[in-house]
Amino acid sequence: MDSAAALSLGQRFELERMNRAIDAEMDPSAVRGIAKQLLQAWQSQRAASRWLLSQQSDQQS
Repeated sequence: MDSAAALSLGQRFELERMNRAIDAEMDPSAVRGIAKQLLQAWQSQRAASRWLLSQQSDQQS
């Protein structure tokens, strides 16, 4: 992973905390809900990244 995109220590701890919460969840519908939230967050992050890249591109032009 590129060092600019590496997770901070706090992010790694949060990732581990969330991984443990998912592993501990026994209710399949709760896991489905978590998965849907994660997909939404991922797509929102992708959209934000695309927007930032387009803003940078516009400023360089």
